[in-house]
Amino acid sequence: MPTDDTEIDALHEPVLLREVIDWLRPADGGLFVDCTVGLGGHSSEILAGSTETRVIGIDRDPAALELARDRLAIFEGRFRLLHSNFENIDSLLENEGVSGIRGILADLGVSSLQLDRSERGFSFLSDAPLDMRMDPSSGQTAADLVNELSESDLADLIFEYGEERGARKIARRIVQRRDREAIATTRQLAELVVGALQIRGRWRIHPATKTFQALRIAVNDELKGLERFIPAAVSKLQPGGRLAIISFHSLEDRIVKHTFLRESGRCVCAVTKRQTGPGRREAGVDEVICESCGATRRIVILTRKPVRPSSEEMDRNPRSRSALLRVCEKL
Repeated sequence: MPTDDTEIDALHEPVLLREVIDWLRPADGGLFVDCTVGLGGHSSEILAGSTETRVIGIDRDPAALELARDRLAIFEGRFRLLHSNFENIDSLLENEGVSGIRGILADLGVSSLQLDRSERGFSFLSDAPLDMRMDPSSGQTAADLVNELSESDLADLIFEYGEERGARKIARRIVQRRDREAIATTRQLAELVVGALQIRGRWRIHPATKTFQALRIAVNDELKGLERFIPAAVSKLQPGGRLAIISFHSLEDRIVKHTFLRESGRCVCAVTKRQTGPGRREAGVDEVICESCGATRRIVILTRKPVRPSSEEMDRNPRSRSALLRVCEKL
């Protein structure tokens, strides 16, 4: 297992690193929370910004936490790592007895550690147990879902979380196969998806990509967890503190965008329509604008449009290509 920065960097290059540092401003000192600390790339740069900067790092993955601990060892005494889900930020920080957080970061991507270690079951590029749990010590696996959900529930899951138009064909093929034998590996599932979609010739994106995304989201409760996390994180920020979130697909980014709007005092009851009425008026800090959606003016949105990686970063790190950064500031 790697224990030095060179080996860890080979596993994972932090996405949008310079942009995150520019928005969070760790050079000013203070307490920051890295809610998905991963291998410690963002946290390392935050801690390097000032000797007055401290970091609490959170991650579901115990293997990632061990690597992050090695990487951050040079900042001994200025960081603390917690094994938990970031959606528990409220209770975690309360237990730590801290308040007045200057900056919070959540990088929602699957880490290279998880993708590149085939035994974790996140990737269809190698054959491995169909797992996909970010915390391998608890919860249902992707194999559990594939083998236990009804055909209609499986189709709905793949369509909703994977935005896969062929969801019903895939679900039908899965059920037909599992009636003969359990689907246990990533290769079995990937081959089933290819067969169900009947995509011939060469493809730019593997046909199983959306199905694997859907199962990963479901296994780790990623979207509902994100909906719970954002208001809790805003509550923990000090006035002027900033929340930065990096998402990697439209489902995540839509939640971040709409929740930021709601936290800025913008009614989102009809987000597809032009906003009029109370959602447009000027409101005081912490004033409830809409009882229905809970719109309350607590933040100002700093990124009118999401920040994307530079072309140089995308060339250097292809996994960054879909990254979107949104930032808000507590009033």
